[in-house]
Amino acid sequence: MQQYDIAIVGGGPAGLMAAEVLAGAGARVAVFDAMPSVGRKFLMAGKGGMNITHSEPLAAFRARYGARAGEIAPLLDAFGPESLREWIHGLGIETFVGSSGRVFPRDMKAAPLLRAWLTRLRASGVSIHVRHRWIGWGQEGTPPTLRFATPEGSTEIRADAVVLAVGGASWPQLGSDAAWLPVLEARGVDIAPLQAANCGFDVGWSPFFAEHFAGEPIKSVSLECADAHGNTLRRTAEFMISATGVEGGGIYALSSPLREAIARDGEATLYVDLVPGRDAARVLADVSHPRGSRSMSSHLQSRLGLKGVKMALLRECAPPEVFSDAARLAACIKHLPLRLVAPRPIAEAISTAGGVRFEAIDANFMLRAVPGVFCAGEMLDWEAPTGGYLLTACFATGRSAAQGVLSWLLSLPDLPQRD
Repeated sequence: MQQYDIAIVGGGPAGLMAAEVLAGAGARVAVFDAMPSVGRKFLMAGKGGMNITHSEPLAAFRARYGARAGEIAPLLDAFGPESLREWIHGLGIETFVGSSGRVFPRDMKAAPLLRAWLTRLRASGVSIHVRHRWIGWGQEGTPPTLRFATPEGSTEIRADAVVLAVGGASWPQLGSDAAWLPVLEARGVDIAPLQAANCGFDVGWSPFFAEHFAGEPIKSVSLECADAHGNTLRRTAEFMISATGVEGGGIYALSSPLREAIARDGEATLYVDLVPGRDAARVLADVSHPRGSRSMSSHLQSRLGLKGVKMALLRECAPPEVFSDAARLAACIKHLPLRLVAPRPIAEAISTAGGVRFEAIDANFMLRAVPGVFCAGEMLDWEAPTGGYLLTACFATGRSAAQGVLSWLLSLPDLPQRD
């Protein structure tokens, strides 16, 4: 096979994985990124502990991708959680499975993994060009040339194939600002509207509650909501009270159906079981137990362990008259309705839903509207909860797009060799 020149736009996990596969096949690969260094969102995601993937059975793992599980599943079959762990081990980074089933590098950090990876990429001949912001197309061709804004001025790059891995619209300060969207829309690429995923939600707390409890975690609760088909979804988790509403892992895991409910109905209801370890009958018995001269707060703390932010949340969300009716109060403790009125802005979200629809790319991940240009990563129309699912699919789509590039190039007549 002749040597091809491949341009990759975006230096996150998807783009770098595409670069590795293509360089390994003998291509000359150049990675372009708008930021002063690559992998910035990857590093930020690992700031509190690099959760790289998850150890749950593959069937359950595939189901985490919701409406796009059918498109993502074959990619995971080819390069799923176990393959990803083996790949990390090949970089000299050990991994372990945490108590939650999540998989982490041994030292819990993203930086050593990224450093080892970049060293290997450069050794394979991959060149990395930072402070190169893609601003659109230049001369026509298959693919068209790429125009970049750089500190030295604009420049134009010709390649035999292009992989776009430019992210979504979350964390724009790290480079994912969706500036690519109008460029592709102008070419007729079918794009699903970008929305916040793995995000917090506004509630509209009372001033007292917001002032006294913003930043407080609510632990050991069960969360429940309905999906678009009326199925009940439950998660045992924790979440955080924010100044405007709720955020955190338990909320992120349900953000897709909650977001859809708000879009459909103008609001969503999340139900909180404040004492998931006790059944409803026992809670009713505890609430109904004579409390003598004790206040209701003291009574609930004594009988159910409700105190602090949990007790405050109960008072914030339950109607005042509930506290004089044992049956209704017990029902609220087990099924406290929390009314969510809006998702937080997309710039605050961990990830993005929407993007280039799978119907807009062919089996090689090439844009049907722009031959020679391939897409990977979060800019594609899929979403997943946190817990390693996002990163795993980013790696898998990058690998698949690179293989698509190779397949497409091999199907073409020989191109002129470049100097």
